[in-house]
Amino acid sequence: MLTGDLRNKVDQVWNAFWSGGIANPIEVIEQITYLLFLRALDSDQTREDNKALRLKTQPVRLIPAGVDAQERPHDNMRWSRFKNMAPAEMFDALSNQVFPFLRGLQASGGPAAESAFARHMAGARFTIPTPGLLAKVVDLLDTIPLDDRDTKGDLYEYMLGKIASAGQNGQFRTPRHIIDLMVALTAPTPQDTICDPASGTCGFLVAAGEYLRRTYPDMLRVPAQNAHFHSGMFHGYDFDNTMLRIGSMNMVLHGVEHPAIEYRDSLAEGAAGDAEAYSLILANPPFAGSLDYENTAKDLQQTVKTKKTELLFLALFLRLLKTGGRAAVIVPDGVLFGSSKAHKELRRKLVEEQKLDAVISLPGGVFKPYAGVSTAILLFTKTMSGGTDHVWFYDMQADGWSLDDKRQPLLDTSLLGLQPLLDKREQLSEAEHAKNNLPDVLTRWAQRNGTERERPRTAQSFCVPKADIEANGYDLSINRYKEVVHEQVQHRAPGEILAELRALEDEIARGMGVLEGMLK
Repeated sequence: MLTGDLRNKVDQVWNAFWSGGIANPIEVIEQITYLLFLRALDSDQTREDNKALRLKTQPVRLIPAGVDAQERPHDNMRWSRFKNMAPAEMFDALSNQVFPFLRGLQASGGPAAESAFARHMAGARFTIPTPGLLAKVVDLLDTIPLDDRDTKGDLYEYMLGKIASAGQNGQFRTPRHIIDLMVALTAPTPQDTICDPASGTCGFLVAAGEYLRRTYPDMLRVPAQNAHFHSGMFHGYDFDNTMLRIGSMNMVLHGVEHPAIEYRDSLAEGAAGDAEAYSLILANPPFAGSLDYENTAKDLQQTVKTKKTELLFLALFLRLLKTGGRAAVIVPDGVLFGSSKAHKELRRKLVEEQKLDAVISLPGGVFKPYAGVSTAILLFTKTMSGGTDHVWFYDMQADGWSLDDKRQPLLDTSLLGLQPLLDKREQLSEAEHAKNNLPDVLTRWAQRNGTERERPRTAQSFCVPKADIEANGYDLSINRYKEVVHEQVQHRAPGEILAELRALEDEIARGMGVLEGMLK
């Protein structure tokens, strides 16, 4: 549970970086991540030392014993050791001993190299500029408790929430409540193999893991499911090494021991090795415009001949899914109604060759302050034999937060996101629903094959038969099918309005006459 006191401590760490000269939030997160890893590595070494003491054996050495080539004790690299050094000595130890060790961690092949985070340390950079700032940050981080899985996971998520600018390639952090909604809509099971091919901070994978722990509390007591959860269930790809480090740490702090978080340009040639490997795709990929045909995977070009990343990612999702696998992905609105041959063909494939389940239109501003682009969630199942009967549409107007750059919560915390459903409270009132549609989306999604079929197209959600979508050129824009009810307004008769105007003019003329009389 993230208390106000813990938030204040994180804020102090953040403010120390800002006042110390590091203003880029991604860089702040990266430096904090290295320090958290060093602290965790020291804790793990202490645990191994105590275990060996009990068993009267030699401890597993995550941090080497003895001294290095410069006769410096390896123990200087332990958090418990360097946190007590003078600032200048600590700065020297991290610059010249700890970070070279981290960069060579993977190549060393030692026990510490087995962690998901260690795989991405080859390019680790120490950018804290002064001994004073380093000492201050280490002191502050040392006061934050990291023993409880929920607390340290929430703490890291809180830090990630401070990333308030889009990346160079169009990446931006998906709001956690939208991620939670998409995870709940797809309802992961302990047997799923889940992939996010543009994983960033691994928000989707973390949320899927938390959903599974909450929904299947006994899952980790079953040996096979425990092994699958920690070593085979979660797969994330990105081509930004900083994001790989942050994403790996996010997963590890949320209690997933060996997630497969790997460097990969998912749209590039040569990344086809995991076709039909996953049963669930959750993603909000970056839409960075166009790519060159030469640099794009040929098998994706066979699915859809295009340079547009948003269409290529949809083709990628189809390639990655097993038959029977399902996906919940965010797409820009242009995918829904774009008129190019590639747009139409991809939508036709989703409707005719796969099973398109739903289109959920998201409110404009949901990704502010990163971007103002209009977006939607597509939910589909890979069947390779069709199966689309009706497509469920939902016109989400509010997500619980203001839709401006400030994104302030509009309701009490207990009424935001899907919390009302988790708390098993009554439905939100009409006024509360007007500010947060998420519980209604999930409730109505469960009824998409029942009562939702009977709702009129003037309602916020409704179903559209496949034949109607085909007749409209596979246009998936909700505005194509939603009917607008015009309210009838009774206006006054023109003669009555003219008579009133004439009376007002007469009154004005009389008033002017009175004024003229007073001036004589």
